[in-house]
Amino acid sequence: MAMLLLTEADTRELVGPDDALAAVEAGFAAMARGEVVSFPPLVGHGSAATTRFGVKAAVYVARRRPGLKIGSYWPANPAQGRPAHASTTVLLDDDTGQPLAIVSAGYLNALRTAAADAVAMKWLSAPDAGVLALIGGGNQAWFEFEAVRRVRPVREARVWARDARQAQALAARIGATGIEARATALEDAMRGAELVVTATAARAALVASSAVAPGAHISAMGADGVGKQELEVELVARATRFADLPSQSVRLGEFQHAATAGVIDVASVRAIGEVITGDERGRTSADEITVFDSSGVAIQDIAIAWLAIERAGREGRGKVIDFA
Repeated sequence: MAMLLLTEADTRELVGPDDALAAVEAGFAAMARGEVVSFPPLVGHGSAATTRFGVKAAVYVARRRPGLKIGSYWPANPAQGRPAHASTTVLLDDDTGQPLAIVSAGYLNALRTAAADAVAMKWLSAPDAGVLALIGGGNQAWFEFEAVRRVRPVREARVWARDARQAQALAARIGATGIEARATALEDAMRGAELVVTATAARAALVASSAVAPGAHISAMGADGVGKQELEVELVARATRFADLPSQSVRLGEFQHAATAGVIDVASVRAIGEVITGDERGRTSADEITVFDSSGVAIQDIAIAWLAIERAGREGRGKVIDFA
């Protein structure tokens, strides 16, 4: 059986931020319509306990597209000149179960994560919101900025990161696009911010409830495992809550801590896909604070990887091998 291999270089040529926004939005809507079955995530590690990998799998039943994404973290890699994080998506043939494609998905993972956060902003934030606070200054934060400015008229960006040099570098990069940007203290970044993205690996709350302006929208993407946290429980409790997958958000996403404390339950979390389809309400008032928990679901990976392989077929990219 023929199988397609796509490299990071291939995917960068085949898929862009606008493509990711459309694919992820459609994937969320498909979830809401019951066209997707998501399976429980698996978490493991290599022989060194400091390493970890996670597997998220789903089948897009309506289009007969099963697949999975493996995300790994090997902290010793940078010392050897390799990235610590890696993502690989495997798409299966629905008739045979054989691998149809293997996609190196580091770039696609960053794209689809940022797209999810921006799709939530499109549906939940004020249409004229333009003051953006980026909490976190790593590689993902740039993708978040690129996605957000496609759905909202960003006119000012404030950047905070634990590493001040990282924050300054990201602010300079954003400034080069013509948007006013500066690195600043966390309190200053949050003051009056209308759009907030948290993109950190924090395991204790960074954003205080008192720091969030009325009417702000927060897309929180850093908490994707047990113990991770970026927002105060008090903030989560007072906000209107949305998630890619509510049941997952209270187990291993940003809402896990509020759920454990007993101040929210899964029934209080709305699926963003149901907002997109019109089955749930989004923002209902100008002063309402909305929070979207983006813990990541496999349909995002399947949707964007399928887009890549379809385009690869048309453009003759990638390597086809006999996997029989």
